[in-house]
Parts: sequence; structure tokens; C-alpha cells
Amino acid sequence: MSHDLSTPVPPSRRADPGKPRSRRATKKKRRTGRIVLLSLLVLVLALGGTGYWLYSNLNGNIKGVDLDKAIGTDRPEKLPTSGQNVLVLGSDSRSGANAGLGTGKVAGARSDTALVMHIPEGRTRATAISIPRDTLVTRPECTKKDGGTLPSAKRVMFNSVYSVAGPACVVKTVEAMSGVRMDHFMEIDFSGFKDLVDAIGGVDVTVDKPIHDKSSGLDLTAGTHKLDGTQSLAFVRTRHGIGDGSDLGRIGLQQQFMIALLGEIKKQDLLGSPTKTYKIADSLTTSLTTDSGLASLTSLGKFARSMNGVDPATMETIMLPVAYDKIDPNRVVAAEPQASTLWKAIRSDSTIPESAKKSPATGG
Repeated sequence: MSHDLSTPVPPSRRADPGKPRSRRATKKKRRTGRIVLLSLLVLVLALGGTGYWLYSNLNGNIKGVDLDKAIGTDRPEKLPTSGQNVLVLGSDSRSGANAGLGTGKVAGARSDTALVMHIPEGRTRATAISIPRDTLVTRPECTKKDGGTLPSAKRVMFNSVYSVAGPACVVKTVEAMSGVRMDHFMEIDFSGFKDLVDAIGGVDVTVDKPIHDKSSGLDLTAGTHKLDGTQSLAFVRTRHGIGDGSDLGRIGLQQQFMIALLGEIKKQDLLGSPTKTYKIADSLTTSLTTDSGLASLTSLGKFARSMNGVDPATMETIMLPVAYDKIDPNRVVAAEPQASTLWKAIRSDSTIPESAKKSPATGG
């Protein structure tokens, strides 16, 4: 989660440094209720039954970032087809509304969750690629929040980029490491995530084994539990209570939760409850930041309609293939040649080879 930048805390330290760390394999493929589709679904529903003043209020909630202005023109080429790539960020802050939502002692935020959502030509399917937050990357030169220049740096933790230079620099970093142009980006702050879960009355999740994590505050017995917003945050944040304690295991829980969240929304009659629909849309848009091209309900609705042919049941989420770093085993690096093969397939809007989905760090 959020750590002091001057003294980074290894995210996957084992409890006993004297014992070799267990590197349990996690599933290399998981279905997930994608946060992009979830967000757009709620917004489209809101568009269908609200008055102008409600529309204006929701529209004013959304914050926009001009990527072309922030990044410049030195960017990868767009896809040769009508396919789209969207970077989805879940930001984890310890300030403002998030101050009491978990562990951590410093202000600011990091991109706790990052997905590259690839929607191929035809827009009848989609693939989400999770980038582990502990991945060591080369951060390109970026413009800082105060307008100054942040020099390029090698071997920085991926999730630190957001806190030192904001979402535009994260987009630039992802484009630099992948060679893939991000057509759009969406960021949802975790305080809004909490409000969203509470607005729908909680989400049911099932765990096969007990999870006890003092760091996140999560304490679950094996079985099915209805989680409220605060508990849901702990669930998607926990890593010490599962697997080998690394971020790779947490990615699996995050994906599991998104499936449950989307399923809960589908079960509820949102069209039959305008009040609940507005409450959900309001809590969501308040914590939503997008690129300037999506920073309105009209633009989000148009983008959502363009993806009407995507069936969530056929959508696939994979993890960027990674291997444990040879210098620091508590960090991971992109595994080659798998990562390059994966990004090449995305750049050409072609089928991703199965070999490009295998991750040495998870035994896949």
C-alpha cells in the first residue's frame, strides 16, 4: 500500500527472512468483473433517467486530464485497427476521504491497481492485463505536478510513479514499457470504491481458507461473507494473509472481488430504483478521473455504447508475465520473451499467444 518514498517498504517480505520464500503458483487466467465496464454501466444507467440538474451534478464530479498536453507528442502510434486500449488505475491514498480506510502513515497516493484493458477491433471481446505494483520499471522523463521536470530513472517500483508525478506519468511509463498507445485512462479512488460497495448493500465473497491480515485489518473465516465497503477495501488490499505474502497473490483476490461486485450489481434492479442508481453514480463519479476525452457523462456513455458487443463472461484477465528480480527477490521484473510477445500482440491487435501468458514468478 502507500509507503514513504524515502524508505520504500518491500511489498512481499516474508515473515521469516531466514527461510526461503514460498512461491506458490497463482492462476494465470481469471475472469473478472472489469472495473471499466462496471463504471460505464452505472453511468449509462444514470444517463437514462435523471433530470438535467442531476446530469450536471454528476458531470461536474468527473475530473479530466489532458494526456496530450501532459505527455507531449512522443507517444506510440495508435492501433492500426479500430481497437482501443484503456489504462485503468485504482489509486490508494491515505489523505482526505481515505485517511481512515486502512493502514499507512503517509499522505499522498499510489496506483495500487493497474490494468491495461485491450478491446480488439470489432469490440466483441476484451482482455485486461494486470501490471503488478511491485514491478521494477524504467520511468521516463515526466512533468511533475508543480510543472517541473522529473528525470528518467531505472529500476523504480511501478506503483511509485503515480505518487511522484501523477496519472499522466503512469500512462507515459506504461506506453514506454509496452510500446502500446493508451487511447484513454480511468482512475477510481478507493474512497469511491468503498462508497460504491456500501451503496449496493455489500458484496458476497467466498474464501476457501481463513484470511488473517493485521496489516489490512482483514479477518475472515473460511466460507462466504458479505463485505461492506471498509471490509471490501481490506479484501482487495490484503496480501500478508494469503499465499507467499506477495502482491501477486493479491491480484487474484482483486480479480475475484470484481467478479462478485459486478454480479451483485447485475442482481439489483437499478433501473427500477432511480434513487439507488443516482447514489451509486454520484459516489462513483465523485472519485473518477479520466483523460479529457472521457471526462463527461456523454463521452463515457458513447464509449460504453461502443462496447455493447463485449460479453463480460468471455472477457479474460491475465497478469503481465513477471520473474523475480535477481538483485532484489522482493521485486519482480517483466519476464522475457513473454512480455515482449504479449505487448507485440496488443500493438498489432492480434491474438495473444498462450506462451505470452506464462509467468515464471507464479510457476505458470
